[in-house]
Order: sequence, then structure tokens, then C-alpha cells
Amino acid sequence: MIIATVTERLKALRRTKLYDLLAAAPLIAWYAFNVAQMLPPLSLQIALVKLMIQTDVSVLPATLVLKTVSQVATLAFLAVLVVMFTVRRVPQRTMPGLYPRFAAVAGTFLSVGIVQLPPQELSTWLYLIALLLIISGTGFALYAVLVLGRSISILPEARRLVTRGPYALVRHPLYLGEIVALAGVALQYWSVWALLLWGLVCAFQLQRMTYEERVLSEVFPEYGDYVTRTARLLPGVY
Repeated sequence: MIIATVTERLKALRRTKLYDLLAAAPLIAWYAFNVAQMLPPLSLQIALVKLMIQTDVSVLPATLVLKTVSQVATLAFLAVLVVMFTVRRVPQRTMPGLYPRFAAVAGTFLSVGIVQLPPQELSTWLYLIALLLIISGTGFALYAVLVLGRSISILPEARRLVTRGPYALVRHPLYLGEIVALAGVALQYWSVWALLLWGLVCAFQLQRMTYEERVLSEVFPEYGDYVTRTARLLPGVY
């Protein structure tokens, strides 16, 4: 009887905002730490760009401008994640099992391994392509996070069904943006290991999508109709 009562109380606790906030605390701390680390050097870089514009804009390198824009976009993305993970809704259902959780965490954080590799010397054009991939991917991911809002999750969970904005075109625009941005990062660290890590991230993200779609279809009956009219990642392709 006592065990049953404790179990029921634990289940009730898991459905509270306090429990969800505690579960998200490590992620919030991680993203906030990265924001704090990025701010000082980015402030100096922005000041340098402003100074060069004021003195002689003709000597301002395009690579410096794009690098600054990519870092600003990344900073904004991380800052928005901190807010959304703090105020997100309590999940209605979570995908059971250890592996779905592992796939979600691996798909999210394996990318950290890429930036631990030695950066490569790239031609100006390849470097520009890398920066453009990062800017476009991060910008699209930021748009997706803003639309997803309080329904954001790392684990395969159902909070609220979002079908507007980029979600009216594809079912996983956030992951699409992250994959594109990470391709730009991998290009800057170009090697067999960078390519392997990028491929592993993509593989885990695809599995993560499958688990998310499964739990969403269990909670929201209208999800099946949504699936029939949208692509998973690329309209008309996949």
C-alpha cells in the first residue's frame, strides 16, 4: 500500500512544471554557459567591425562580416533555447525506453565532438560556403524554435502539436536547420572524423524523428493528416 502510494506521488510529480524544470536544468545551464562564453569575444569582434566601417569600409573582409553574423545567430539561438526550455509546457506523454532517450541526446550533443578537432585551412570560397551554411542553418533553426515555442523538447515527447510556420512545410524544420548549420561547422574542421561525426548526428536525428512522430501520433489524432500533407525534411524529396 505504501509503495503504491509513493509510486502514485512520483507519477504525479513527473507531471508537474517543477519536475520538468528540474529535468531541463542541465540543458539550461549548458546553453547559458555557452552564451556567457561567447559574449566577451563577440562583443570585441562587433566593435572591430564597427571601427572598420567607420574608418574604411572598403577594407572590411566579407569573411569577418559573415563570421560575426554567424556568431550572432548562434548566440541568439542559444539564448532563445535557454528561455524556451525554462518556460516550456509539461509533456503529455514521453516515449518509453532507454534507446529513444539515448538517440535524442546523441543527436543533440555528438556535434560537440566536431569542434574538438583541429580546424583546417580552407580557401576563401570554401570558408565563405561554410559560414553561409552556418548562418542559413542557424537562422532557420532559430525561426523553428521561435514557432515551436513552449513545445520544445530534447527527448521524444508530446507537448503540443505545432503545424504553422516552417512546420507547415516540413515536420522537423529545427533538425533540418541544425543539420545544415552543422555541415558548415564540419566543413571548417574537414576530415574523416568530422564527416563521420556529422553522419552519426544525422543518423541519430533521423531515429529521433521516428520516435517523436510515434509519440505525437499516439497523443494527437490529427497528426496522421498532418503527416500526409508534409514532408519529413525536404518538400518533394523526403
